[in-house]
Amino acid sequence: MHEAAENGSGMNLRGMVPPDPETGVSQVHFVVIFTPRRNRKRYPAGCVEVFASREAAVEAADPPNRRHAARVVGPSKSSEGQYIYYLLDWLG
Repeated sequence: MHEAAENGSGMNLRGMVPPDPETGVSQVHFVVIFTPRRNRKRYPAGCVEVFASREAAVEAADPPNRRHAARVVGPSKSSEGQYIYYLLDWLG
């Protein structure tokens, strides 16, 4: 059995592009994701709104209207050519 790769912060990076501090590709962000269900691990960029802080994302969230605060890694370009964000965890 293989263990998932992790970076220094303990993030599970299996299946995603790791953060790159030199290029800004796939950075950790606090976001609000518009989604009817919270059962996915990746979300298209069109459903993700990036915020400057955890507090701002949590304040902007509106779960009854399907807007959920989260911590993500991204954006990454998928094999289909879409920009996506990978869910690390839900906030709030």
